[in-house]
Amino acid sequence: MKQLAIPCLFFRSGTSRGPFFLQSDLPTEATIRDKIILAAMGSPDDRQIDGIGGATTLTSKVAIFSPSPHSWADVDYLFGQVSINKAEIDWSPSCGNMVAGIGHAAIARGLVTATDQTTTVKIRNLNTNALIEAIILTPQGQVIYDGDMSIDGVPGTAAPVLLNFMEIVGSKTGQLLPTGYCREEIEGVEVTCIDVAMPMVIARANDLGKTGYETKAELDADTAFLARIARIRRLAGERMGLGDVTNSVIPKFAIIARPRYQGNITSRYFVPNVCHSAHAVTGAICVGCCSLLKGSVAEGITTSIGSGNEMVIIEHPTGKIEVSLVTSNQGSSMIVESAGIVRTVRLLLSGNVYVSSRL
Repeated sequence: MKQLAIPCLFFRSGTSRGPFFLQSDLPTEATIRDKIILAAMGSPDDRQIDGIGGATTLTSKVAIFSPSPHSWADVDYLFGQVSINKAEIDWSPSCGNMVAGIGHAAIARGLVTATDQTTTVKIRNLNTNALIEAIILTPQGQVIYDGDMSIDGVPGTAAPVLLNFMEIVGSKTGQLLPTGYCREEIEGVEVTCIDVAMPMVIARANDLGKTGYETKAELDADTAFLARIARIRRLAGERMGLGDVTNSVIPKFAIIARPRYQGNITSRYFVPNVCHSAHAVTGAICVGCCSLLKGSVAEGITTSIGSGNEMVIIEHPTGKIEVSLVTSNQGSSMIVESAGIVRTVRLLLSGNVYVSSRL
């Protein structure tokens, strides 16, 4: 029997990587669609040896895009976190790295026409209903990938892509502080449960017996520590109105500490049961907002940040990530107007991915 050929674009998008599918190239029935994507990625298998997944959380991701009926947006974007060793795809979170490639994919597939110098692609994220503006370099109406921009976590340089995130407060819970508290105690540890671009549970590293400067390998090897933050995350998820999050990747967890390299804060971000090798974009936006929030666990840790139009530099295991935030304080709360971040994208492959017709 012939294999099924599914058209796709394969991008390195920010510090993530995965296939980008035009929605019309996939089955409309969600169960069949998911079986095809799992087969294409090679899941479930720890090595994803029979597919195009990279056997890490950062390289087992998928993006689906389509023309948007939304009055503001050009393109709709649906993100899926593909489990490596289970036949599961989590469609609940977003991914701020993968969204960086959506504008490029939309232009490549003719959903958006490139203009001279720069092209602005307006994107609606279907996971969270967030609106994102991607500004792509398109001299003479052509997308370019080569450039001088570097981002930590990716070797070499490439052309920059500016992402402006809007309407990001309460991405899943509808509230900045879904529990109603700026700071609370769970399992004897002070945390801030906050939802900006990504629902998160944030704790000070030293409250969990860590410095916050540990490497990914050191944190991943500490099974007792990982089990402890998993318990806190589950309890926090219930308090945040997210239900039983045992098998969900949200809320995400981060530990924070004072910066060491002229940044504003240090963060170790978990996805959700291992440490991210760099830092997620949506997670960086959330940590950045926490660092500006009076009364949060970041108060007294963050350095040299006021409020208003601020650039927050977050140090992570492989460097730093910079988030531009426009905020204003309202008493003990905060209004987040927008968040901007620069990523880079590279098209790796364009063609078909093949899966068995016996699915």
